[in-house]
Amino acid sequence: MSELINNREHRKKIVKDVIRQLHEGASVDEVKDQFAEVLKGVSANEITVIEGELIKEGLPVEEIQRLCNVHAEVFKGSLEEIHHPEQIPGHPIYTFKQENRAIEKHIEENIKPDLEKFKQDDSKENIDNLVGSINLLWDIDKHYSRKENLVFPYLEKYNITAPPKVMWGVDDEIRAMVKDIKISLTDYKGNKDEIVEKVNKAIHEIKEMIFKEENILFPMALDTLTEDEWISIYDDSDEIGFCLVEPETDWRKRRAEAKKEVEAEIEKEASKTSQDYIKFETGYFTVEELESMLNSMPVDITFVDKNDVVKYFSQGKDRIFARTKAVIGRSVQNCHPPASVHVVEKIVEDFKSGKKDHEDFWIKRGDKFVLIRYFAVRNEDGEYLGTLEFTQDIAPIKALEGEKRLLSD
Repeated sequence: MSELINNREHRKKIVKDVIRQLHEGASVDEVKDQFAEVLKGVSANEITVIEGELIKEGLPVEEIQRLCNVHAEVFKGSLEEIHHPEQIPGHPIYTFKQENRAIEKHIEENIKPDLEKFKQDDSKENIDNLVGSINLLWDIDKHYSRKENLVFPYLEKYNITAPPKVMWGVDDEIRAMVKDIKISLTDYKGNKDEIVEKVNKAIHEIKEMIFKEENILFPMALDTLTEDEWISIYDDSDEIGFCLVEPETDWRKRRAEAKKEVEAEIEKEASKTSQDYIKFETGYFTVEELESMLNSMPVDITFVDKNDVVKYFSQGKDRIFARTKAVIGRSVQNCHPPASVHVVEKIVEDFKSGKKDHEDFWIKRGDKFVLIRYFAVRNEDGEYLGTLEFTQDIAPIKALEGEKRLLSD
């Protein structure tokens, strides 16, 4: 996350310099040639924000207005694809909308016809067909998860917190409805009318959420997030997956050049101060060794600092719960559904007060038996430094019997 912030701040500095040069008499061609590579990644929203900052710094509004056409000419190549990014195949918002169309199509062409057949005749065949359609609808969880874990964190950084919290709560209600329908059909007890009512209610809520996304959330996000942030969302989307459809094109490749020059400069600066080893009281690692070791462990590790900010998570090959880089720097309370936030807050409160040093939970997740452990991290003086979440599938451990003393083949 920090590299995105650095990219944005670095580019802001350059764009301000471009605008100042224009106002001091530099030609359009001079500026375009000098900053062509960096300007490829600038968005319309960023220019608006930067011009506002220049006005606050003393540049007269009239000067901004007088040269707005010159600004547009300089940034033309950067903006012509970004004015309506939701229309660009592969852009995260484009993909969200394509998923919404696929959800609507699945409801109209599969769920509703299967529901009507079930309503007329609750035979095993019709029940099985409806179960299949509802199971496919559960793909909506990926759509909601990408929204909650990738888009919401960036909105929070701009202090837009209320709409995401409300929407996440409704997402969870829809998830609960779909799960309840699956259970009711799998363990069917002849309550046909009740199930029909549940399906119709879920369909209504899903369509309402589509309306809220496309008329409130998506326009708000498009107006707020920068190009760097959309690229990060795109990059992390595969970690969670997609709902019913896949992105039509590799949008990331089309935008990659936008970051190249800025990232190269940041990397160059970082290399000047990087150290070869991280030293501990009982040994030392290179960064590569330490990160690879943590990612090799068959557990999920997440660390939240004393200010309740997510600082780190491991990236093992078989993660139990999805994590994306968007959570780094995010308040831990905002990383959980509204319905479970009070549990998180209670754990952290008990750790900070010293009432507890650990808390354990265990749940069944498919064929996994997941142990979730929370530990208070304290220094030698007992001062609270943060919370460690340690998650592991212990089903293979529970299945162990007897002894094993020989190497495997």
